[in-house]
Amino acid sequence: MSTISELQLLTVLSQEMNMRKAAERLFVTQPALSQRLQNIEKDWGTPLFIRSQRGLSLTAAGELVTKFARETLKKEEEVKESIHAFKEEVYGTLKIAVASIVGQNWLPEVLKRFVERYPQAKVSLVTGWSSDMMKSVSEDNMHIGIIRGVSDWKGIKMHLFDDPLYLVDREIAKLEDIALTDRPFIQFKSDSNYYEEIQVWWHQNLQMPPKNTIVVDQIETCKQLSFNGIGYSILPSIALRKADEALSRIPLFNDNNKPITRGTWLIGYEANFQLKQVQAFLEIVNEYLEEEKVKAINP
Repeated sequence: MSTISELQLLTVLSQEMNMRKAAERLFVTQPALSQRLQNIEKDWGTPLFIRSQRGLSLTAAGELVTKFARETLKKEEEVKESIHAFKEEVYGTLKIAVASIVGQNWLPEVLKRFVERYPQAKVSLVTGWSSDMMKSVSEDNMHIGIIRGVSDWKGIKMHLFDDPLYLVDREIAKLEDIALTDRPFIQFKSDSNYYEEIQVWWHQNLQMPPKNTIVVDQIETCKQLSFNGIGYSILPSIALRKADEALSRIPLFNDNNKPITRGTWLIGYEANFQLKQVQAFLEIVNEYLEEEKVKAINP
């Protein structure tokens, strides 16, 4: 096994652990992928995956070989980036790990500028919970991360913006209405201190728990249920950019009468901030943030 395409094939298979999903990612047919895998296993002289109706599982040899494949691909990418770092043009792959809500509501406009301005650069993007995104950066799988809330990150940490929290609904217009409604309170799971902040605010302002509660696993689901009138929820302003005017928004304040906000931060290690593609992305981020400030002053 010597070609990069075989390394990529093994890496994708080890990530998906499913022939159909891996074939879709690699843009090949399932039979073709199966044949390629058989040839690779023949070259190694041992099975690397165990096939079953439930999917794939790695053999002991498969764990070693797929680890070798991932490490080799990563090393190749690092060498390419080191070579391109000596050139003026922005090449290489920009690897970003982004909290889902930022990836859905803020990043697209910024990333659109990046790919239009630097067509030679590639983008590798993963989204998920902030803790997982921070782990991806700490393990050096991604160049930079964009996370929510306060973190104890030890590397470079750049504040991007704060956005206030609102109680949103199509019927509730003031806090007093909550005690009178049987409509469900829609919550989304979070790995940060978001839930704790909401609990503190709720007990300070409402005293009694909601009569009905719906818990969902993602903020986007919570947002869509609220937008469609299923119930009320507490959402950050970043999630309300495309909300229609019929949606009531009640701002949340802490006991010092200051708006409760969620912070968004860009994190990374100093070495990655030296890469041209990262520097180019940061320039666009700062440019975009400045424009947003101007819009806020002169709407």
